[in-house]
Amino acid sequence: MPKAIHPIAGAIAFITIVGFWLSTAISELFMGAQVVTTVKIMIPWGFFILLPALMAVGGSGFRLAKKMRGPLVTAKKKRMPFIAANGILILIPSALYLSYKAQAGALDAAFYAVQAVELIAGAVNIALLGLNMRDGLRLTCLCWDR
Repeated sequence: MPKAIHPIAGAIAFITIVGFWLSTAISELFMGAQVVTTVKIMIPWGFFILLPALMAVGGSGFRLAKKMRGPLVTAKKKRMPFIAANGILILIPSALYLSYKAQAGALDAAFYAVQAVELIAGAVNIALLGLNMRDGLRLTCLCWDR
């Protein structure tokens, strides 16, 4: 079962995070304050999709990794603490703060400073998650070769 859950939950989480990042970047670069406000208010609601997907991918990945060894598994395990810490310590609090500020209509310097940090931290997580997906696909291909 974890073999089926892991890639599906991982894809859902990855697509959700990329969606958050792209909607933020596009609204900031090309849309007005009303769209930015709407995007920032809606992102925390996306946590109802993202957090269960992350729990499923984390749990299934942990279970799958118990049975596997090798450099790809080791690399994935080493990235996970950074991905999790980035999400818990930077991305979630930033999203909640930005939603609060957007609801208050306070798109001020503090809003944009946190927004910049969130975009950078989000890009880092997208890159790390992408590397984990790549390595996961390589592991799957290795299993098919056996």
